[in-house]
Amino acid sequence: MIHLLIPVLGRPQNAQRLADSIDAATIEPHLTIFLATRYDRPEIEACKATGKPVFLVDPGPCEYARKINHGTGCALGVPDFFFLGADDLRFHPGWDTAALRVWEQTGKGVIGTNDLGNATVMRGDHATHSLVHITYLEQGTIDEPGKLLHEGYDHNYVDTEFIGTAMSRGEWAFAADSHVEHLHPFWQKGPDDLIYKKGRKTVNKDHRTYNQRQRLWS
Repeated sequence: MIHLLIPVLGRPQNAQRLADSIDAATIEPHLTIFLATRYDRPEIEACKATGKPVFLVDPGPCEYARKINHGTGCALGVPDFFFLGADDLRFHPGWDTAALRVWEQTGKGVIGTNDLGNATVMRGDHATHSLVHITYLEQGTIDEPGKLLHEGYDHNYVDTEFIGTAMSRGEWAFAADSHVEHLHPFWQKGPDDLIYKKGRKTVNKDHRTYNQRQRLWS
C-alpha cells in the first residue's frame, strides 16, 4: 500500500484534477491523503469533495515539511510506502510500478521519481518528489529521528536536504521511468501564483539555513 501525502494551500482548483490523475495512473493499492491548512476553507472543501481523507495542520512556517511529517504520524493504517507529493503534479501511468521496480532491485529506502522538468532531476542526481519505504521513517532527518523532513526551512531546500541525507546514508536510488511530472511555471507547465511567489521570497534565508546544516550529512 502506498500513501500519497499531498500538502495543499490556496489552490482548490487543483484538488480534483490531482486526485483523478493519481487514481488513473496508479496501479498498486494506494490512498491519497490531503494535508490542508486549518482555516483554508475553499481548499479544505475542494479536497473533501474528492472523497479523499483530509488532515488539517495549523498555519505557520514551513508548512510543506510540517504537513508531510504530520501525515506520516496520522496515516490511516500502516502503509508500505509514503509518497511525498504536491498539488502541482501529473502522474503518468505506471509511475508506481516503475519506482517499486527500482526499490526491488536496490532495496533503497528513498526512490526518486522523474519530474520531467528539472535538469538535475532528469540527470538522476536529485528528486523533488520521492517514494519512501516505511522503514526509512525511523531514520528521519539527519538530527531528528522519526521526522522525514526538517522543519527549519520556510519553503526552499527541504527536498535538497532530504535527498542529500538519503544519499549520504546510501539509501537513495533514482527511478528514471517513474514519471511524476512537475507542472511548475519554471518549466512553463503551469501558471505562476501567490504560493510560488511566497516561496521565492525566502530563498536566500533558506539557502543560509541549508549551508549551515549541510555539514551534518556531507
